[in-house]
Amino acid sequence: MGKKDCLFQIADSQQGYFTSFQAERCGYARSHFQRQLLSGEWIKEQRGIYRLARYPVTDRPELVVWGLWSRSKKGEIQGVWSHETALDVYELSDVMPAKMHMTVPISFRKRISIPPLLVLHYATLHEKEIRAQQGYFITTPLRTLIDVIEEGVLSHDLLLQALREALQKGLVSRRDIEATGKDSPIRGLLNELTI
Repeated sequence: MGKKDCLFQIADSQQGYFTSFQAERCGYARSHFQRQLLSGEWIKEQRGIYRLARYPVTDRPELVVWGLWSRSKKGEIQGVWSHETALDVYELSDVMPAKMHMTVPISFRKRISIPPLLVLHYATLHEKEIRAQQGYFITTPLRTLIDVIEEGVLSHDLLLQALREALQKGLVSRRDIEATGKDSPIRGLLNELTI
């Protein structure tokens, strides 16, 4: 497979975006990046993150770009969209977050300052609590609901609305909620809910 095909395959799985690390792995020399930018083949999104210019623009590109921003030194995406941002992606409740919420590992470190539009939550997520989307990761609907309930920032009405909509859309089930344990705050919310 040629370097152009290799890069397209990676970018296609990430809504047209790729990192300098990924481009180098496909065989592009860093010294030739400027040539790709000048030719119009690539567009620089932010430091170390690019987009194939001819790739169609997607609905929520910021989810991919900031997910790639969270990558480790090894190039692995560490950030998982969570809390109010995940509620918004799943279209649960009328929450309109002013900032984007991402959960990162407790050991997460960046040499640059955290952008003001991001709110980072530090936690250890288990594989079963994460869903892979096209180019980014997001907490499961159940984990999302538990996170926003425990965070205690949203109004009680919005929490009830989010739980009701998650149940109606089939994103969570009563059985899933009951399996969280009798002391789980989501079980208390479920008891209040009448569908």
